[in-house]
Order: sequence, then structure tokens, then C-alpha cells
Amino acid sequence: MIKYILLGIGFMLLIEGLLYFFFTQQMKDMMKVIEDIEVEKIKNIASILSILGVCLIYFTIKSINAN
Repeated sequence: MIKYILLGIGFMLLIEGLLYFFFTQQMKDMMKVIEDIEVEKIKNIASILSILGVCLIYFTIKSINAN
């Protein structure tokens, strides 16, 4: 199971790194936009995305173990 977690983290880092590599200026522009958003709104969005991520991980591991 740990190999799947490490694999998922590896893919996440790869995708994030590629986004920053290919879209550097757009990422900087997005950071400027984020500065104007209220902290509470960012926390709410982050909470929702975290819950979705946990659900995705849970159901993926559940489907792997079902086979």
C-alpha cells in the first residue's frame, strides 16, 4: 500500500513541477490574483479539495484491494 501512496505523491510532484516549468508567468500572475482573495474563502476551497482528494484516494485503494 505504501508504494501506491509514494507513487501518487510522485505523480503529484511531477505534475506540479511541470506546471511551474511550462507556465511560470501564468503561475506568478495567479499568485497575484490569490493575494486579493479572502483568507476564509481560500480555506473553504482548500477544505473541499482536500476532502475530494481523500475520497479519491480512499475509493482508489478500495477498488485496488477489491481485485
